[in-house]
Amino acid sequence: MSAPAHVLVLRPIIERLRERGHAVEVTSRDYAQTQALLDLHGMEHTPIGRHGGASRLRKAQRLGARTAGMLGFGRGRSFDLALAHGSNDLAIAARLLGVPEANMHDYEYAVTQHRVGCRLARRVMFPEAVPLERLRRFGVTAAKHFPYPGLKEEYYLHDFEPDPEVLRRLGVDTERVVTIVRPPPDVSLYHRKSNPLFPKVLQRLGQDEGVHAVVLPRTEEQRALVESLALPSLIVPPAAVEAQSLVALADLVVSAGGTMNREAAALGTPVYTTYGGRLGGVDEALIRSGRLRPLTDPRAIQLQKRSAAAQPTRRDPDLLVEIILGTVGADHRATSDIAD
Repeated sequence: MSAPAHVLVLRPIIERLRERGHAVEVTSRDYAQTQALLDLHGMEHTPIGRHGGASRLRKAQRLGARTAGMLGFGRGRSFDLALAHGSNDLAIAARLLGVPEANMHDYEYAVTQHRVGCRLARRVMFPEAVPLERLRRFGVTAAKHFPYPGLKEEYYLHDFEPDPEVLRRLGVDTERVVTIVRPPPDVSLYHRKSNPLFPKVLQRLGQDEGVHAVVLPRTEEQRALVESLALPSLIVPPAAVEAQSLVALADLVVSAGGTMNREAAALGTPVYTTYGGRLGGVDEALIRSGRLRPLTDPRAIQLQKRSAAAQPTRRDPDLLVEIILGTVGADHRATSDIAD
C-alpha cells in the first residue's frame, strides 16, 4: 500500500483472499493518510519506507530504499503471489525474488511508473475503458493485459453502507448544500500558477452561506493552508476520516482528480473535476456519459441539493480476485521466462 487509495481498492480483495484460505501480508509506505487509513480499517501492516517528495533524485533514492526493504521482507518466505496498485518497489522486488506479480492501474499516462511496473508484472489490470494501444509502449502485450469492466471503485464499494452519523460528527449542517472537496495531489496549493482554479474553488465555496464544504487535505501542509484561510463555510476534519460515507451522503463533490472523482460517480453523487492534466480513458468515458463534469470556472458549480433518484453502481469483487489468482499460473510458482 503506497497511497491512500490503495487501502480502499485492495481491502475487499484481501478479505476475499483470506476467506478462501490464502495467507495475505500487507506492507505500507509512509505517504499522506495511507497508514492512518490502514489503521482506521483495522488492517495490520508492515511499514517500509517513505515517499520521496517532488524531487526526482529523492524519488529514485526512496524507491531504491523501499525496494531493498521489500526484498528483505520477502526473502526466504516462499510467497506465491505479489499484488499492488501501481507500486514499483513491489514490482522490482517481486521480479528479483521470482514471485509472480499482478499490478493494477487505472491511469495510462503515469509514464515513469508504467515503464517499470507494467514491464515487470506478469498480469497488468486496467479498466476496459483504457485501450490496449495506449499501453503497448510499456511492454503490455495482449497476453499480459487483463481489462475489467467498469471502475475499480464500483468493486470496492460493492458492499458499502455509509455511516449515517459521519456528517453530524463533523458538525455539518445538512440543510445547506453539503459539498466534499479534495485538493490536488501535488503542490498546487503552494504554487498557484500550476493550478490557479482550485484556490478559486475554495473561495467560491468557503464564502457561500448556503454551503457547508468538507475539505479533505492530502498532507499536513495542505491542512494548515486551508485552515489559515479561515473561510466560514469550510470544515477541515482533524484526522483521517472514512471519506466514502462523506461522498455518499454529500450533495456534490469537487475534486482535483483521482479516486474521489470515480467514487462519486460510482455512488451516484454529482462530481466536478478541477484536474488540468491529461485525462485518461476512464475519465474520458465518465465525461462522455455525463457522470463527471469538467470545471473551468467556479461560478459554474451548480449548488443544489442532490436528487433522491441517484443510485450507486456496484460490481462483485470476485471478478478481480479471479484475475489476480490466475497470475500464479498452473505451476503455482514463478518461472524464469516472464516477459521483459
